Amino acid sequence: MTLRLYDTATRSVRDFVPMTPGQVGIYLCGLTVQSPPHIGHLRSAVNYDVLRRWLLHTGHEVTFIRNVTDVDDKILQKSLEQKRPFWSIAFENRLLLDRDYRSLNVLAPTYEPLATGHITEMHELIQTLISDGHAYVAAEGNGDVYFDVLSYPAYGALSGQKPEDMRSAGDAPERDKRDKRDFALWKGVKKTEPSDAYWSSPWGAGRPGWHIECSAMARRYLGDEFDIHGGGLDLTFPHHENEIAQSRAAGLGFARYWVHHALLNLGEAKMSKSLGNVIDLTSLVADGIRPVEVRYYLAAPHYRSRIDYSEEAVREAAVAYRRIEGFVRRATEVVGRGRPKAVPPAFAEAMNDDLNTSAAFAIVHDTVREGNTALTSGDEASIRGALTAVRAMLGVLGLDPLDEAWDAVESGNDLKPVVDSLVALALEQRAQARARKDWAAADSVRDQLKNAGIQVEDTPTGPRWTVGEQH
Repeated sequence: MTLRLYDTATRSVRDFVPMTPGQVGIYLCGLTVQSPPHIGHLRSAVNYDVLRRWLLHTGHEVTFIRNVTDVDDKILQKSLEQKRPFWSIAFENRLLLDRDYRSLNVLAPTYEPLATGHITEMHELIQTLISDGHAYVAAEGNGDVYFDVLSYPAYGALSGQKPEDMRSAGDAPERDKRDKRDFALWKGVKKTEPSDAYWSSPWGAGRPGWHIECSAMARRYLGDEFDIHGGGLDLTFPHHENEIAQSRAAGLGFARYWVHHALLNLGEAKMSKSLGNVIDLTSLVADGIRPVEVRYYLAAPHYRSRIDYSEEAVREAAVAYRRIEGFVRRATEVVGRGRPKAVPPAFAEAMNDDLNTSAAFAIVHDTVREGNTALTSGDEASIRGALTAVRAMLGVLGLDPLDEAWDAVESGNDLKPVVDSLVALALEQRAQARARKDWAAADSVRDQLKNAGIQVEDTPTGPRWTVGEQH
């Protein structure tokens, strides 16, 4: 079976054929770290983590580059508002982003370049564009350099727009440009911006434009041409359109497939820092939703399907995951952890169908139901078969409850040791009450734990407790 992906550039689902058999290069547009991340950002991380895991599962070596934009108009504006160095704001938010990635069991990238660490590569690419007649230095002598949109006839092909219908790029005064749609490659020093956010260049002190950063970093780590470029649907224009234009104009093959995920909306608008309508991972965890359940919520819909956020939907996802988790833990007590390898053919077919996680999760739940039936009948062979299949599928989705990564997330919870000790004490009191046949006292302990959100299930190997609803 061949993986088929929806390619934005061709507007079609087509077979994915890597440039080099067995090796895949992926560049994912990471975040501009002017503020802490929200779960809309984390959807991107989870969606492309699933793609990466599926490629790894099917035997590919994956070079996964995810950049961080640590200098940008928005970060500089925050710097002025907060009277802090721009780099301290970027670094602080990057640490929060890394924390959330780890909490959601997102695999670390092969490399995570910073825009500020690749100024030289940007200079080289800009100079090539100037030399080839695709870019020009502003006549005003302010150090600005612009890409000449009309010099690249295919401009607008990715997003399906015509240049004559486009508005101004809006990244500089139009008087500095030959055409209003031209976009900045290099931005000269501005008196209204922080004094420490500039680098020397052949055209004068300044800083990079947003779009040139990604083209230069992708080339540095993946070469002139690579397999997949990913990002949110909102980046299609102008960001990715401009990346293609400047890269192809410089003679680079650049990305062979463009994969975009849909957005996560809150109400009628996308979740956005600029709009202020954001929900972050910390608030969800504080509300009783575990990071693994947030990952389930973000991974279950097809990556090209819009998610309309609601608290009810998040809690339904948490309950659905707990059903899977409950089966895995019960089955493990009966037949051991097992060594999951192959996934069911139907699951593979779903994943190869443009990463149809919606269908893939349905297969996971069907297998869990079969496993629960086997648990009831005591058929150990069927229990073992269901368990290994479920764990193999969950491994691809990054959701295996027995993955040690989730243990690390739980151990990072400062209250977990305290909760563990208190629940163990309560269960010991319940066991003593049952031993002396004081059923009222035993039931009282169980009810008190339930009221605290802790469910107790009696098993042949002793009581098992979980946080949240029991199924």
